[in-house]
Amino acid sequence: MIAPICLALATALPLVAQPATPLAGTAALEWAEPDLSERMMNGAHAFVERKIQEAGAQRGRLWKRDVSSPEAYAKSIAPNRERWREILGVVDPRLPPQMEGYGDITAPALVAETPRYRVWQARWPVLEGVWGCGLLVVPNTRAVARAVVVPDADQSPEQLLGLAPGIPPESRIAARLAEAGFELVLPVTISRAKLKTTDSQLRNSDQTHREWIYRQAFHLGRHVIGYEVQTVLAAVDWFRTRDPNGQVGVAGYNEGALVAFAAAAADPRIDAALVSGYFTSREQTWREPIYRNVWARVREFGDADVASLVLPRALVLEHSRVADITGHKGEIHPPTWTDVRAEFQRIPAGPERTRPTLVSAANGAPVPAYSDEAVTAFAAALGAPPRPGPSRERVVDQRGAFDPAARHERYLRELEQHVQLLLRRADAGREQNFLLKIMPELAPGGWTTERRMPLYSAEKFIRGAVAFREKFWSEAMGRFDESLRPANPRTRKVAETDKWIAYDVVLDVYPELFAWGVLVVPKNLQPGERRPVVVCQHGRNGVPRDTLDGNKTAYNNFAGALAERGFVTFAPHNLYRGEDRYRWLSRKANTIQATLFSFIIAQHDQILRWLDTLPFVDGGRIAFYGLSYGGETAVRVPPILEKYALSICSGDFNQWTRKVASTDQPFTFMRTIEWEMPYWNLGHTFDYAEMAYLMIPRPFMVERGHHDRVGRDPWVAYEYAKVRWLYAQLGLGDRTEMEFFQGGHSINGEGTFRFLQKHLNWPRK
Repeated sequence: MIAPICLALATALPLVAQPATPLAGTAALEWAEPDLSERMMNGAHAFVERKIQEAGAQRGRLWKRDVSSPEAYAKSIAPNRERWREILGVVDPRLPPQMEGYGDITAPALVAETPRYRVWQARWPVLEGVWGCGLLVVPNTRAVARAVVVPDADQSPEQLLGLAPGIPPESRIAARLAEAGFELVLPVTISRAKLKTTDSQLRNSDQTHREWIYRQAFHLGRHVIGYEVQTVLAAVDWFRTRDPNGQVGVAGYNEGALVAFAAAAADPRIDAALVSGYFTSREQTWREPIYRNVWARVREFGDADVASLVLPRALVLEHSRVADITGHKGEIHPPTWTDVRAEFQRIPAGPERTRPTLVSAANGAPVPAYSDEAVTAFAAALGAPPRPGPSRERVVDQRGAFDPAARHERYLRELEQHVQLLLRRADAGREQNFLLKIMPELAPGGWTTERRMPLYSAEKFIRGAVAFREKFWSEAMGRFDESLRPANPRTRKVAETDKWIAYDVVLDVYPELFAWGVLVVPKNLQPGERRPVVVCQHGRNGVPRDTLDGNKTAYNNFAGALAERGFVTFAPHNLYRGEDRYRWLSRKANTIQATLFSFIIAQHDQILRWLDTLPFVDGGRIAFYGLSYGGETAVRVPPILEKYALSICSGDFNQWTRKVASTDQPFTFMRTIEWEMPYWNLGHTFDYAEMAYLMIPRPFMVERGHHDRVGRDPWVAYEYAKVRWLYAQLGLGDRTEMEFFQGGHSINGEGTFRFLQKHLNWPRK
C-alpha cells in the first residue's frame, strides 16, 4: 500500500438502476444507502468499544495474586511483571553501570554548587549506542537516599532544580530532595514538541519527537516509554553499585510520572515511587496521544493493576494539576477525581494489606504538582523526610546560556539509531526464530557443485507452521474472543451486463459488525455446476464496486474481467476507508491486543463460510487477489484462513519492516500520515516472507509494477526470493510466481490471470 495514492472512492457500474431483487436463497437487503461503508465503520467502532469495556471486567482472569506473604506475592505476580516489561519493550540487556561527568570549556561538567550539594552534567550507558543524559546531584555529605526524578516531556532537568525558569518553587522536587541530602539523577525526557525540519514530507506527517521514536520502535517491539524506563533503570543500576542496600526511589510528573510508574512496576529494586498527575482509569487510553499507545494495555493492565506490581513497596499517587494537551493524535486532559478515586479503590491490597498513599485536596480537587504532602510521604518512605515548603537555596547554572536542545537531539538520535540497529538485525532473527526453528536442516550449508540437491519435507514444514499461524493470528494480527453470528445473508441486485449479474451482499459477523461485498455471478452457469471464486480486494479508501470500474482506475475492472472469464467473483469491503476513522479504530483495538485486521479476518472468515454454502461455488477453489491495502490483506488474511486456496499480492509486497520503520528512505511510513502502520513487534516475528511461508503448500503470487513507488524492485525481489527459495526446497516451486510489469501501482491482470486459471483449474482442462 503506497501512502500518496488514494484509489477511487466510487466508480460507475455498467448499470446502476436495478430492481431490488435478492439472490436466490437470501433475504432482500433493504438498507437504503448505496454505500454501506459508513454503517460498517460505525458498527466496528461500537463493537470494539464494547470489547474495551468488557476487558476491564475480564482482566482479573490474567492475574493470580497470592497475598499470603511478600514472597508468595512477588512470585505470583512475576509473570505479570514480565509481561509488563515485554509490552513496554523493556527487554534488552542494559550495559554495565557507569556514571560520567562530561563537559567542555563553554559547558563545564560542574554545573552548579551550593553549601549542601553539587550538580554535574552527566551521562550514563543504557543500551548499545544509547546513553542517558541529564544532571547528577551529589550531596556534600553521605547520601541519605537516592532517587531518579523524571521530568515531564515539556520540562528539562534544569527546571526541576531551579537552574532554569518554568516551574514554580513549590514544585521543584529535585531542589527539595537535594537540600534534604538525596543523591539524584535527572534524565532528559523525549520532548512532545513537533519535529523541526525543512523536509516538507516529514513536516506534513505532523509528528512530535515522541511519536517519531514511538512509530519506528513499536514495530520492533520497543517503545519510547520503554526506552525511557531503561534509561531510569540504568541509573538505578548505578545507584545500586554505590550502595547495594541503600534506598532508591523514582518520581515523575505527567509524562515523567508515566515513566516513573512504569519503571517501579517493572523493577522491584525500586523502593518507593511518586506518581504525580498521571494515575487514573485507562479504559479510554486510546484517546491519549499516539505515543502512549501500548499493545494490550487495557486488556491486561489498568493503572490499579500496575500499582499492584509496585506493592508492597511504597507508592504515592498524587492527584495534581495537568494542562490540557491537544494535537498529538490524541489528547491529555486532567484526570477527574471521580476516575482517580474509582481506580484507586480498584487497587487490590498487597501482602499484609499494604495500600498506596493517595494525595489530593480535601474536596478532591487537584493539588499543585509535587505538593508538600506528596514529597514528604515519598521521602519518608525512603527514610529521609525533607523540610516542609519550597526549596530555600538559590542555584546558579555555571554554564551560562546553556541550550538543552543539542543534548535532547543527541539522546533522540541515539534512540533512533538503536531502533535502526534492531531493524538491520531483524531479518536474521526472524529466519532463526521461524524457518530454522521448524527445519534446522535448511540452515545455509557449505560450498557445493552438485547439479541436483535433495528436496526437503513439505509435510514437516506444514506441521511446524501450525503453531506459527496461530501466533501470527493471536499475537500479531489479534483475535477477538467472540463467536461468529449466523450469517443471515441479505442481498440485492446492483448491476447487470450480458455476461454477469452483481449483488450487494451483507452478512452478520458480530452483534455490531457486519461484512459487505459485491458478488458477481456469471450468466453461463450450468445447472449443478460449481465454479471457482476469486475474492477481489480493493485498496485504501476504496469500496467494492471500484473493482468493477470499467477500466477507469488502477483496478482495471479486474472483478468484472474475471467474471467475464467465467469465475465467480466477490469484492468485500475492508475497513481501511475514511482516513483517521479507521486509524482510530485500529488504535482502539490495540489496547485490547487487536488490530484493524482482527475485524477484517473475522469478516473474511464469515464470507468464506457463506460462499461455501452457495450451490454454484466450489468451496475448495476460492482464491484471493488484492491491490494496495488489498495486497496487504493478501499476506495477512489467506495465510491465516486456510479456506483460501491461493493468494495474489499486488502493489504491496515489500520488505515490510523497512517499509514501516526505516528512517533513511523517502517512501517509508515513517514519513507519511499513516500512523496506524506499525504493528507491535512484527519486525521481529513476521515480515512478508514469513507471512507468505504460512501459505505453503497453497499457491502464492506477487504482482509488481516496476514504477510502483510502494517500494523498490530490489527490496521486493529480495523478500520474494526467500519465498521462492523455500517453495523450491519443499518441491513446490511450481506453486509460486512473481510477475514484474512495466507499470505503476495497479492491477496488471496478465500473469495473475494465468496463475488463477492454472491453480483453480478454470476453464477445466
